[in-house]
Amino acid sequence: MKNKDDGIELVAVGALRLGMFVELDVGWLAHPFPTGSFKLSSVKQMETIRGLGLQHVRVNMDKSDPERVDTSLVAASAGDAKTIVSQEVAQRDATLLRKRGEELAAQHRSLIVCERRFGEAIRQYRKALELIPSQPAAATAQCQAMVDGFVSEMLSEGESAIRLLSEAAGDKSSMHPVNVTIISLLLGKAMGLEKAELSDLGLAAFLHDVGKAQLQDRVRWLEENFSTAEYKLYQEHVAMSVQVGKSMDLPKGALMAIAQHHELTDGSGFPSRVKGESMTRSARVLALVNRYDNLCNPSRPATALTPHESLSLIFAQQKSRFDTPALSAFIRMMGVYPPGSVVQLVDERYAMVVSVNSARPLKPRVLVHDAGVSRHDTLILDLERAPHVGIRRSLKPAALPGAAMDFLAPRQRVTYFFERVVDSQMGALA
Repeated sequence: MKNKDDGIELVAVGALRLGMFVELDVGWLAHPFPTGSFKLSSVKQMETIRGLGLQHVRVNMDKSDPERVDTSLVAASAGDAKTIVSQEVAQRDATLLRKRGEELAAQHRSLIVCERRFGEAIRQYRKALELIPSQPAAATAQCQAMVDGFVSEMLSEGESAIRLLSEAAGDKSSMHPVNVTIISLLLGKAMGLEKAELSDLGLAAFLHDVGKAQLQDRVRWLEENFSTAEYKLYQEHVAMSVQVGKSMDLPKGALMAIAQHHELTDGSGFPSRVKGESMTRSARVLALVNRYDNLCNPSRPATALTPHESLSLIFAQQKSRFDTPALSAFIRMMGVYPPGSVVQLVDERYAMVVSVNSARPLKPRVLVHDAGVSRHDTLILDLERAPHVGIRRSLKPAALPGAAMDFLAPRQRVTYFFERVVDSQMGALA
């Protein structure tokens, strides 16, 4: 039924389709949506509208997606619509629901696998610490096997995505080396490091802080209020880690990266204050990733920066301290909004970046707050497949409205793993 307004159709509720831009003629208190005008992006939204008791809904065809809207199903009257579409609606809805269920199941499986593997890596780290004093060779073999497995996976055909995990169990001393290992290897791959160099980088990243086990708890993690004496004690962990690495008979490339993981290209690092040209390429990667993770995951969570803030701080205020090619590759890989960033989309919805294709980072995958759907039943939105949706800005989790905060549940500690990019991940509806 054509409305007097150009482009507006009165469509029977049963004939609504994904991609239609609806304009609800009810007060904002009478429906659960953030606004009364929006593009249908999920079956759940259509089910919610049907539950409002409306017979027809205004649809702005000019703002709808023509490739997704079957105009033959827009009926001239309510009676015609019911006759024409009733069977097709049931069949198509069943297909959409089945597809949605399959995508949700794949989404949940992928996250579970990543979290399981992250947990296994944490256990490997703790086991290595136990083995080193009495069986250093066994500890080395265990760490080498794990790192080489990661390297082989990352170098195999296909693209890797950086995946944000749920709030992981474990303390910073075991989570930090796993985080740094995964991101360092992905960055090393992006920079074109060969397999042997990646292996050394992975070992160095995994074991760069192993000497901290010999430090007192109070100086194990750098604090701004350290006294000069405490800061000197903290710095000793580098030499201690190198010494442990030598007892494990680590490769020279790994030992050099461990020795230089707190050096900076402008010569302001420690312990030797070497400059960039004297640092190995693996050390330059490790120094950058180590700094990023410490900004996101400090010893006191209250002082944590968001991933977006951490990357912005390094680029805006500290880029002279880090290797330019490594920093450029890091920004290209992580994108402007790294996984864990809380954002607001151009359509005003709130979301959290949960995955970034390291080869195509400008269109991440996001978890979008939808008041009509439970978090467990929400499909991740791939912005690469939703050209009409983009990110407007980043914001601190504390700036989220209460409902969005509860739904998105921003992590106090940001932990990452990697997964293979497959087509099934790209099918979420906008």
